[in-house]
Parts: sequence; structure tokens; C-alpha cells
Amino acid sequence: MKIVFMGTPDLAAEVLNTMMEKGCEVTLAVTQPDRPKGRGRGVIKTPVHECADRWGIPVFAPDKVKRPEAVERLRRESPDLIVVAAFGQILSKEILDLPPYGCVNVHASLLPKYRGAAPIQWAVINGEEKSGVTIMQMDEGLDTGDILLQEEIPLEPGETGESLYKKMAALGGELLVKALPMIEAGSLVPIKQDGAASTYASMLKKEMGNIDWTMSAVQIERLVRGLNSWPGAFTYLGGKMLKIWGAAVADAAAQGLCGAGGEAGRIAGTDKDAVYVTCGEGVLALTEVQYEGKKRMSTRNFLLGARVEPGQKLTRER
Repeated sequence: MKIVFMGTPDLAAEVLNTMMEKGCEVTLAVTQPDRPKGRGRGVIKTPVHECADRWGIPVFAPDKVKRPEAVERLRRESPDLIVVAAFGQILSKEILDLPPYGCVNVHASLLPKYRGAAPIQWAVINGEEKSGVTIMQMDEGLDTGDILLQEEIPLEPGETGESLYKKMAALGGELLVKALPMIEAGSLVPIKQDGAASTYASMLKKEMGNIDWTMSAVQIERLVRGLNSWPGAFTYLGGKMLKIWGAAVADAAAQGLCGAGGEAGRIAGTDKDAVYVTCGEGVLALTEVQYEGKKRMSTRNFLLGARVEPGQKLTRER
């Protein structure tokens, strides 16, 4: 089966790499254009572009895949199937109808939950006990197409957005390769999604990481894990940004030790391994942090060089 692959980030590159390792016939990789990145503003290829280069797959990187010249390029390829994984552009009906087997999407959630751009991170932020990957027959809606195949994955207690992302990338490739021969044989029975049960996973923005200390300690701890590694959770201490990489909900003993209570966002106490912060409900122990302009480190090491005292206020502004 002749396949055109569309994708952009690391997750998509992992899916493409698995396809190639399993002998799939991918004749074209479509990805976002190379963008300037970093202080030197050097042009950086997308992970899918780099993966395609390693396998010798031709790369097509249109600004807008809906444009007539881009559609014509895909038509000349004459694919039997188009596989999409975190591509970052909406496909037109003209493209969806182009291959005989249509277009299928590798989506990192158990649809209809978490349609949208950031299903992995929102599953962590919302405290889900499980998520998974869906192979979906694409239609013109946003992740609304029929479900072809799904597989669940449990979320571990300390799961982060980054750790779940890696698991989803590996599972996505495996599940797609499993689905491809069944798609070709027509043996998969499409299942309509229940729109009433759908939820939306909005795109992540940097300002989401600005901690609102009136939230509960449980909610903030999930936020810290879900936004790790990007955009990261942060607060301000003494006018400097403090990124929070690791946190835990303080137990009753720790809360009693630091005299928990008082205004949300106040430092309630410290010990050699943590800074304890009062939240809207409960107390959060900060265990791994990064001061503005400094390296990421354990709170134990942070406290060796930083002056942190009970009563100091963590704020949302400098």
C-alpha cells in the first residue's frame, strides 16, 4: 500500500520511524516548513523532516497544504492512503477524498475524549487514570471521524506530559502498523464517535504555566506534571521567575510540621528537601525548581544558595 505521511513533531517522527522499520511503503513525507529557531535564528528541520531524511523519503513542506499547488503535488503522488500524526494543518475535503482508503489519523487520546491539539498534557492535568491512542478515519471535523482502532495506556502516579508523550509516540507507531493491513483488507468496523461524550484539549500556551495558588495543591501538582517539559509551571519569588519542575501534595505530617494555613501562595515552611507553599486547599511541597537564569536543580540544592523564609509570598507577577 502506497502511503503519504503527514506529521511534524517528535511523536509523528516516532510513528514514521516505526512504519519504516516495519517495511511500510512511504513515498512522501509532508511536514511543516523549516523555521528559524534559537538565538542564532538558524533554520531547523522538523523532527519528521529529519526522520524522512534518514530513510531517504522525499519531503514536501508547504506553507498551506490546502493550496491548489499543494493538492496537485499530493495528487501526483497517487497514494493509496494518507496517514496523519500531529501535522498541524487542517486537511481540505479535496485531500481527504484523494486516496482510495482515505486519510487516517494517529490521535493521542481515547476519542471522543480530548479532541484537539494537546490531549496528552490535558490527560495529566485533569488527573486521568488512563489514556491511549486512537486510529481514526478522518473527516472534515476536528478529530470527529470514525474510530478504527484504540488501545489504552495507564497513567502512572508520577506521570508527566513528557513521559506520557514518549509512551504515546511508541504506542502510536505500533498501533498504526497493526491497523494498516486491516485497513487494506477492509476488516476494521468503523465506530461512530459519541459527540455528547467529547471533550476538548486546547493548545498549550506559556501563560497556562503561571501558577494560581488559590487552586488546590492537588490541581497544582497535576499542572506541574502536565506542563513538564513545555511550557512548564512557574511562579515569582522576590521578583524573579521560579520554574517548578517537581512538586508533591504535602501529607498531614508535613503540613503540621510547617504550620500549614494562611494565605494562598505564602511559604509555610521549609525542610532540607522541600519548600512548602499554602494553596487554596492543602499544601504543596516544591521538590525541584529552577531560578531565572539558573540551572534546574533539586530543592535541597536550591536552598543551599537561596534565601527562602516562611511568610514570603509567591506571586503571579514580578
